Amino acid sequence: MRERQHLDDSINAVKAAERELDDNISLIELGEAEGDRAIVTEAEGAIGRLHEEMSRRQIETILSGEADANDAYLEVHAGAGGTESQDWAAMLLRMYTRWAERHGCKVEILEMHDGEEAGIKSATILVKGENAYGWLKTESGVHRLVRISPFDSAARRHTSFASIWVYPVVDDSIKIDINEGDVRTDTYRSSGAGGQHVNTTDSAVRLTHLPTGIAVACQSERSQHKNRATAWEMLRARLYEAELQKRQEAAMATEATKSDIGWGHQIRSYVLQPYQLVKDLRTGVEHTTPGLVLDGDLDRFMEASLAQQIGGGADAAAAPH
Repeated sequence: MRERQHLDDSINAVKAAERELDDNISLIELGEAEGDRAIVTEAEGAIGRLHEEMSRRQIETILSGEADANDAYLEVHAGAGGTESQDWAAMLLRMYTRWAERHGCKVEILEMHDGEEAGIKSATILVKGENAYGWLKTESGVHRLVRISPFDSAARRHTSFASIWVYPVVDDSIKIDINEGDVRTDTYRSSGAGGQHVNTTDSAVRLTHLPTGIAVACQSERSQHKNRATAWEMLRARLYEAELQKRQEAAMATEATKSDIGWGHQIRSYVLQPYQLVKDLRTGVEHTTPGLVLDGDLDRFMEASLAQQIGGGADAAAAPH
């Protein structure tokens, strides 16, 4: 039913666009015939907005991977640098939360570790919405911030790093078998707000898949049982995403632009001082208003990365905005 609804929406959107285009062409012809420039201008504006919407839907046709339509888990991890990087990690978490809200997605915080003075050490959120994983999957990597530090009394410029990791929620149509003997379970007390119960019981759960070293954690619920169930879902998703990565790497073994997810291999730089610029180092897309980007305006970066994945579309997507 979900797939049928998606196909219905896509077909109806194309039909509606055709009707709107025909109607506005007729309005332009009518305005020109009657010498009414206002009607012509209004119809031309409507066609321009329709073009933007269809360009966006064209990008969405790229989202045809087997997990692209699924919800997504997004992890944020602060890099070396203490408070600076932890504050940057919190800024990134807010940025992706705002992006999700702009796209009508729901966000749930599954796990969060606060920094000592400010920001966060790490966090995991669940983004629920149509094509959530498809849109977010190219955001995995290291993100670099350059700014005048608000924590430095000498007002010096600092560079901070944080990493993003995105993987899809695995639905019932995808079967992932995990040997329970290969998984170590650790319980601990949740951090952050939550009242006396959170502070006195080992309700948080961390699962570690020993053969791969993949670890997940959940502390969003007061019940250890519920956190354990969610953590198992997250582990299945991480193992599935790892398999998808293996397939992609095999298929793109000759891709020169591919880099490891690691410090020193950042995918995007956010410069707030001495000038203002956000630049994606994979596609060359730039934005000269970092404040808008940090408030969730990420679509141009995501569209260019998606176009680059299928080849030939990066140059067009990376054109100046």
